[in-house]
Amino acid sequence: MKAFLRKLCFPILALFETEDEEKYVYRSSYRKILAAVAVLFIILSGASLGMTLNSGLSGGFIPAIFFGGAGLVCVIVAGLGTDQAVARIWKNR
Repeated sequence: MKAFLRKLCFPILALFETEDEEKYVYRSSYRKILAAVAVLFIILSGASLGMTLNSGLSGGFIPAIFFGGAGLVCVIVAGLGTDQAVARIWKNR
């Protein structure tokens, strides 16, 4: 199942994973923090969407889409990405 999901999310993972074996710094806490940040982004997206729908104004869709997209990328990299991809999110080389 994980192999299928990695193939499905390849366009996003390809941005953070490279073929060359460059030096990077990775700690297991980076993946946990990335997952926590993903949850926070998704909560922000849901709150923004809820307030937008409640108020009837369409300007709130922009932050909802932005935070939702950022949360989705963080979830994909934290769940399916390699150690190198997680380290590249944090810009550790």
